[in-house]
Amino acid sequence: MNGIAPPLIPWVAEPPAPQGRYTQEQALDDLPGVAYALHLFLASHMVESEDYCHKCDPTAERMYFSTGIGLIQCVKSLMSFEDEDLLAALGHLKRGSAIAYQHRKRAASLPTRLVGLVVGSLNTSGVGWIKSMTPVERHAELVYAESLFERAVVGIAYSGDWLAFIKEALNMRTAFNIYRQLGKYLEVVDAEATARGQGPEDKSIDPHFRSGVYMGVGSSNLVLSMMPSRLVTLIELFGYRGDRQYGLDILYKAGGWTKDSHEPSITHEQEGVRRSICDMTLLIFHLVWSSFTYEGVDISMAQKILDYNLKRYPNGVFFLFGEGRLSLCRAQPAHAIECYKKALKAQDQYRNLHHISYWEMAIAYLTLWDLPSSLECWKHMEAEATWSKATYTYGVAACLLQIGGEEECKEAKKYIDKVQGLRQRIAGKSIPLEKFVARKARKCQDQGGRLALPALELGYHFMCIGRAPRSVIVEKMLPVVESTLSSLREHEKNPSKYESKTRGYWEDLVLANFLRGVCLRYVAYPEPDAVIDPEERLNISEEEAVAQAIASFKLVFTHGPKIELDHFLVYFAHFELGRLLACKGDKEEARIHLELVISGKPLEVNASARKGGKYSMENAVHIKANAALDALDHATR
Repeated sequence: MNGIAPPLIPWVAEPPAPQGRYTQEQALDDLPGVAYALHLFLASHMVESEDYCHKCDPTAERMYFSTGIGLIQCVKSLMSFEDEDLLAALGHLKRGSAIAYQHRKRAASLPTRLVGLVVGSLNTSGVGWIKSMTPVERHAELVYAESLFERAVVGIAYSGDWLAFIKEALNMRTAFNIYRQLGKYLEVVDAEATARGQGPEDKSIDPHFRSGVYMGVGSSNLVLSMMPSRLVTLIELFGYRGDRQYGLDILYKAGGWTKDSHEPSITHEQEGVRRSICDMTLLIFHLVWSSFTYEGVDISMAQKILDYNLKRYPNGVFFLFGEGRLSLCRAQPAHAIECYKKALKAQDQYRNLHHISYWEMAIAYLTLWDLPSSLECWKHMEAEATWSKATYTYGVAACLLQIGGEEECKEAKKYIDKVQGLRQRIAGKSIPLEKFVARKARKCQDQGGRLALPALELGYHFMCIGRAPRSVIVEKMLPVVESTLSSLREHEKNPSKYESKTRGYWEDLVLANFLRGVCLRYVAYPEPDAVIDPEERLNISEEEAVAQAIASFKLVFTHGPKIELDHFLVYFAHFELGRLLACKGDKEEARIHLELVISGKPLEVNASARKGGKYSMENAVHIKANAALDALDHATR
C-alpha cells in the first residue's frame, strides 16, 4: 500500500487550487473547482466541500468560490432555522452579491440610456446590452441574480416584520428580472445560430452559463406558477407570469432529460456546473410540491432523475431523501423508511440533515400506523431539532395521546403545555402548521388533556392516509376511527354526558366522520402513483367504500353548524368529497364542492359565527382546491 487516500469521488479528479493574484478576467477559471466542490457537497462530503472552497479562496475575493460558500451557508441556515445561522448566511450572501456586482458590466449613464431608447444600436438595455458584455460580465450578471435570490429566501426566513419581508421580495423581483433578460438573450442567440445553420444552440455559449440561465428561468417560472390565485392577478400587473410547463421543460433541458429516454443526453463531461441543482429542483417539484399541486407532476420522470443521480452519488443524502419521498408517493412507506435510514448513515457532518430524516421517518411511521416508532422520531426532533419545536412537541403529544395508556396521557400533558410557547414567526406572521398545533394543544388543555384521534388527524395533514397501503388503512386506521365512533354513538341521545363536555361531542363526531370519509376515499381510489400489492385482499368493495365515504362527508356537513372550534373540518370535507367525485368521474358535482372551498362563504355556520376569523390551514386547502379545479380540465390525478 502506498498510503495515498482514495479520491473522495472516484469519477472526478480534484482540480489544483488557484495560484497567484486573482483578477476579474480569471473568474471563469474557477468553474472546474466550483464544480468539484459541488460534487463533494452532493456526495455527502459537506465539510470537505467547505474546506476546499476556503483553500481556493482564503481571502474571499473570487466570484465563484464566494458564491459557492454562500450557497452552502444558505442550505445550512435553512436546515437549522437558527437566527445565528440565518444571519451568518446573509453575511456570506451579501458579500457574494457584492463581489458579483463588482464583476458586472457598468450600467450606461442616464443620458446615454435615454438616447438608447431611441437609438437601439447603442445597446443600453435588453438583449443588446447583454450581447455587449464579456463572458465574465455575463456570468457575473447570472451570479448576481443567484445571490439576490438566495438572499431573498434566507432574508424572508429571518425577517421579523413586513418591511424586511418587502425588501427581500424586491430582491427576488430583481433576480427574476435578470433571469428573464438572460433567458431572452439565450433565445435570441440560439435562434440566430439556427438561422446560420449552426443550431439549435449557439455553441459559443459555455454550458456553465447556459445551465445557470436554465436553472434561474425554470425555477422562477415554477415559483410564480405555484402562487395562490389571489396573488397571481397582482403579480401579473407587474408583468410577471409563471408558465409551469415552460419552467419544467427548461429545467429538463439542462440535463438533457426527455420522456422517451431513461438516460439523459447530456453527459458528465458536457454538463454545466448547475445541472445537478436543476435536477434537484425538478425532484423537489415532483416529490414535494406535488403535495399541493397536480399539473405537471410526473413521478416517472422523478424516478429517472433519481436513478441517474444515485448512480453518481450513491451516498448522496439529498438524493436518498428523494428516493424516500418517491417511495412515499408510491404508497411504499416501509421502503421509504429504509431510504431515510441510509440517509442517516450517509453522513454525520451536518446533524441538521439527520433531523430531515427523522421528520420524514416520523411521517412514514404514521403512514404505517406504527405509533411507537413515530413517537421516537418526534421525541428525537423535540430534543435536538430547531426548525419547528411547536410541531415536534405536538407530534410527541399526539402519539402519546393516541396510544392512550394512563402513563402516556400523563406524559402527553407535559408536552401539550409547552406547545404554545414554542411557536415562531416569519415576517411577523405565524407559521400555519404551528398555529394549527397550538390550537389543538389549547383544545386539549380545555378538555382536561383529551383529544380524539390526534395522531390520525395530524397524519392527515402530512398526507399519511393517502400514502398508506390500503391494507394499513383497512386493518389499522379504520378500526381506530370506528372505535371512536362507537364510543360517540353510546352518547348519541345525551351528548352532554360525553366526557362531561357538550362541545367535545360534536367536535369529535365531525372529526371521526371526516377521517372515516378520507380513509374510505383512499380505499376506493388510491393515488394514481400508488403501487398496489397484487396479493392484497380487502373486505370492502370500491362501490361500498365510495358510498360510505360520501355518507361520512355528508354527516360532516349535517353536524358542521354545531362546531365551535374545528371549523376547518367542513372545508376540508368539501375538498375531499370534491376529489372523490372527480375520481368517480362526476366532474360537475366535484367542481361545486371545490369551488365552495375557495368561495369565501362560511360553510359550517352562519355568516357571523366565526366573526370573520380564518380557520386552521385555510391557505393550504385553498391551494389544494385550486390545483384540484385545474386538474378537472386535465387528466385526474
